[in-house]
Amino acid sequence: MSKIIGILQPNYIPWKGVFDLINRVDVFVFYDDVQYTTKDWRNRNKIKTKDGLKWLTVPIIKKGLRHQLISEAKIDNSTNWQSKHYKTLISSYSKSPYIKDYEYLLEEIYLKKQWNMLSDLNITTTVFLAEALGIKIEWYKSSEFDETGSKDGEKVIKICQKLGCNHFINGPASREYMNEELFSKHDVSLSYIDYQYPEYPQLHGSFCHQVSILDLLFHCGPKAIDFIINKSP
Repeated sequence: MSKIIGILQPNYIPWKGVFDLINRVDVFVFYDDVQYTTKDWRNRNKIKTKDGLKWLTVPIIKKGLRHQLISEAKIDNSTNWQSKHYKTLISSYSKSPYIKDYEYLLEEIYLKKQWNMLSDLNITTTVFLAEALGIKIEWYKSSEFDETGSKDGEKVIKICQKLGCNHFINGPASREYMNEELFSKHDVSLSYIDYQYPEYPQLHGSFCHQVSILDLLFHCGPKAIDFIINKSP
């Protein structure tokens, strides 16, 4: 019997494609013991506003920490970025149909605690948002296993074996560097998600797919999952 796994770096309030991948698998592993990259999705994401697309960015302490892992990245709380993000989201989506139904999500993420580690923020909120979509699976962090290996899949295979998974679904961008022969050698099947989604009613101008999952939740409410489910591969 196939046991499917997804392994992905923890991202800040991710877009719907991440939740499509999560919805397909039995086990999801946050790949948190790899190098933190700047100007990436780890600490920022986009939302739509009346003035166009806007980045919400979590400030990270980077001085002298060029090679830190995602799990080591500390948030710079010298400014009240949480309050700023909360107010921006409330303002931008005040006229969306389901903002009141999901305002509790924003309160949990931004008002009830101060986050100090980026991975804690990203992992906790991703699980929380998945639950709001009705997705329930097994969750792990790669740092729990302390595995090493090459970027082409060696480390991923070790994690698959440890968790008893024999089918790995990955994002399309990884196709160019995954060693498919290595996966076949270890009896782990490998497939790639195809990010193709229908549009939905969306505020603030022409439609945009590349925004946080919050956009979909605020516009479509309990039907949000219907715009995420993707039947292939």
